[in-house]
Amino acid sequence: MLRARAVILLLPCLAVPTLAQQPRLLVAQKGEGSIGIIDPVAGKLIASVPESGFTAHEIVVSPDGRLAYAPIYGNSGVGQPGTDGHELNVIDIAAQKIVGKVDFGHGVRPHMPIFGRDGLLYVTTELDKAVTVIDPRTLKIVGAIPTGQPESHMLALSHDGRRGYTANVGPGTVSVLDIPARKTLAIIPISGNTQRIAITPDDKWVFTADQTAPRLAAIDTATNKVEHWIPIEGLGYGTAPTLDGHYLLVTMPQVGKVAVVDIKTMQVVRAIATPADPEEVLMRPGGKIAYVSCVDSHQIAEIDLASWNVTRTIQDGKNSDGIAWAGK
Repeated sequence: MLRARAVILLLPCLAVPTLAQQPRLLVAQKGEGSIGIIDPVAGKLIASVPESGFTAHEIVVSPDGRLAYAPIYGNSGVGQPGTDGHELNVIDIAAQKIVGKVDFGHGVRPHMPIFGRDGLLYVTTELDKAVTVIDPRTLKIVGAIPTGQPESHMLALSHDGRRGYTANVGPGTVSVLDIPARKTLAIIPISGNTQRIAITPDDKWVFTADQTAPRLAAIDTATNKVEHWIPIEGLGYGTAPTLDGHYLLVTMPQVGKVAVVDIKTMQVVRAIATPADPEEVLMRPGGKIAYVSCVDSHQIAEIDLASWNVTRTIQDGKNSDGIAWAGK
């Protein structure tokens, strides 16, 4: 698990600091095998970076906004037959090119990357039933955290850096991880199938969507138990809390809407119509705007969090799913 090959290509730094400061919205263009780069001010796709091999589903941006990390999942969906990805691409956003790779050494279906408070990169590696730990400075694998479950697809990390939570799709469970100790603390049953995961800014609640019924599980992180079931209009999928911790946005692909949950009352207070097939939610820094990738529509919906209206849509490439923000 710990043996990997890292390739780092050094590039000239001319003009990169200036360009890297410009805000960019990145999208995993699953239908094109590339990473799209969007100018969010102009609302326009400005570049697509071809990936090596198959396609990434999710992306994360380095804290300084210069680099994007895209695990190459393969050509299948979770739990479905297909290729088993074994690489992660590193993309220089300003240069619009791949500048490094991590090879996991065997097929692992790497999926969700996220930076920890410790500066390390954590990536779900489904076929290893683990979260792999990468040092982004050296692009070397430095550890692994077992999840105790197959199909550990998505990952959320607590803001204090101590806990991790994986949504294990097929088993319909959530694994609770001790990040410093790199071990599994608990496995929480949810349903026959679950998807996506999010944690509130105060680290009190973790949310995941039941894929067998139109409801959302709210897990109390103090007890590691489902304390609330929140009914919603359709099957939920991606979730993200607003930066002030007041609301949770929940995509409902089958009904083409985003539900807004008041976290204090654990009740839906409104629903927002979007283009077809909304799947992932991203909060823009500043807390005023949310972006929603609408996969089958090949668009990103921009939601004003004051008026709760879709203010515009951005063409983002075929079947774009995972989205990430670069810049302030």
